Amino acid sequence: MRILVPIKRVIDYNVKIRVKPDGTGVELANVKMSMNPFDEISVEEALRLKEAGKAEEVVVVSIGPVKAEETLRTALAMGADRAILIETDDALEPLTIAKILKGVADVEQPGLVIVGKQAIDDDSNQTGQMLAALLGAAQATFASKIEIGDGKATVTREVDGGLQTIDVKLPAVVTTDLRLNEPRYASLPNIMKAKKKPLDKKTLADFGVSSTPRLKVMNTEEPSGRKAGVKVASVAELVDNLKISGVL
Repeated sequence: MRILVPIKRVIDYNVKIRVKPDGTGVELANVKMSMNPFDEISVEEALRLKEAGKAEEVVVVSIGPVKAEETLRTALAMGADRAILIETDDALEPLTIAKILKGVADVEQPGLVIVGKQAIDDDSNQTGQMLAALLGAAQATFASKIEIGDGKATVTREVDGGLQTIDVKLPAVVTTDLRLNEPRYASLPNIMKAKKKPLDKKTLADFGVSSTPRLKVMNTEEPSGRKAGVKVASVAELVDNLKISGVL
């Protein structure tokens, strides 16, 4: 079985986000970028399934600028077998990304697609579900445990009421939650080897997908700072203040 893992290059989660002075978006110049944390978990889970003998190959794919090569090589250093880069400098929406990934899946024919449940830059939480719909494949979202059996995957999902375990027929799309695993660190020898591995490079034209956005961002603003709290002398005063603020 082949496992396909889409990964995204995002601003590193340790970096403080800054909005551009003109409000047209987030400042990306001279900012540290890294692999989306949920995608790191996806790569790790794919590698563990391969090491357990449940898969023969792990293929990673990224859609983005040329600099996304660094993110793909991180995945290769972790242990992925092949990497595909679909080059574009445009900001793509989840549906467009899902259509591109469908094109990749049609070629690669993976038995399992493991997708991070969301990216920390836009928090869309849509691509995995859209991809499953386009492929006509089963889906299991917010996975905290994945077990592969005969032609099926048993997935434990994190839901509002606790945990839910479901069986999905392969091929399937699974989106990963934070508690699925702890991603490994790439060793220095593997990092050096990954730098020499060739990447399969493609463009949006190879998939017949347009990058024209369906949505338009009007303005980007930083959230306002939290207001200072106040001390109250009694429960009654607290209730009165909550009523005034509209909470009660």
